[in-house]
Amino acid sequence: MSAVPDRIVAPEPGAQDAPDASIRPQNLGEFVGQKQLRDNLEIFIGAAKGRDEALDHVLFSGPPGLGKTTLAQIVARELGVGFRATSGPVIQRAGDLAALLTNLQPRDILFIDEIHRLMPAVEEVLYPAMEDFQLDLIIGEGPGARSVRIDLPPFTLIGATTRSGLITRPLRERFGIPLRLVFYEPAELALIVARGARVLALALEPDGAAEIARRARGTPRVAMRLLRRIRDFAAMQGWASINAAAADEALARLDVDARGLDGMDRRYLKCIAENYGGGPVGVETMAAALGDQRDVIEEVIEPYLVQEGFVHRTPRGRMLTEIAYRHLDLPVPTTFPRQLELLQEAEREAKLKDMLARMEEIKARPLPGYEDEP
Repeated sequence: MSAVPDRIVAPEPGAQDAPDASIRPQNLGEFVGQKQLRDNLEIFIGAAKGRDEALDHVLFSGPPGLGKTTLAQIVARELGVGFRATSGPVIQRAGDLAALLTNLQPRDILFIDEIHRLMPAVEEVLYPAMEDFQLDLIIGEGPGARSVRIDLPPFTLIGATTRSGLITRPLRERFGIPLRLVFYEPAELALIVARGARVLALALEPDGAAEIARRARGTPRVAMRLLRRIRDFAAMQGWASINAAAADEALARLDVDARGLDGMDRRYLKCIAENYGGGPVGVETMAAALGDQRDVIEEVIEPYLVQEGFVHRTPRGRMLTEIAYRHLDLPVPTTFPRQLELLQEAEREAKLKDMLARMEEIKARPLPGYEDEP
């Protein structure tokens, strides 16, 4: 992906998030949101402690900024075991993985962030370590090479990924506890923001916390980032406390509007509305118009806009919805309903053609056992 300027509403971690460690929850009781996941995890941890065994391997998946790393650290604290952290791209060779695994104590946790980016050769070494707690290594080269098997203490591997579809099936099936994190509700984010304000010794009113929460895109990392920047405004403006009006003023100066959209989002929407009549328009055309690469459009700008219903991705290109026009305070084109009908009709026709082609393909196949009959 090409270089993207830091966005205050970006869910990916950045240098400005370094202070987050001090305001992260330390145990499951302090962790807000993800209720079903949290309740299940509490049961799994309690059962493992009761049996005095290592917890089964855990896979956390979901969008960035939702708390996968925080939960991994909480699991280690709840179990009272050691915690070693690394990431998939860092482990380049099987020897790197072997060094990590052989230094673990019984029931320790090894956390691998972005586990879908593991090298295939490293992943192959990980399979027997996860299943049998054994490490198979090849020492030497050529005719003198020999295989060495090393016994490992029982451990727990916790993997985290933002792209679960890129994890190979053999690796995915070796995780006994797959858990998916979802976006947070505004009420949950308001509680997270209020807790963060207490840790930062910041006087934050409930309506101020709610104002920050509803602009945080359902992501705690974004909420904490906005809170710290609002704290800066409060310190320089001399605000004794932060209410909804103060939060709104600070967020407006940060270019974050009432729906959590920033300048890059609105520039994208206005380009489609004003230059292409609301669409449909191809992603390559949008990339050229905005001066960005295609992957920036697809992976940085569009996900939240599609999720919130501002943009439709159709076979013919991107198209604005009525929600986008109203948010931009632009008149909805008179041809807008007809455009949607045409796109929906085209989609239906494409699906029908695909279904008919599949039926013809199935009919053309010979029946089993009759291939050799005249």
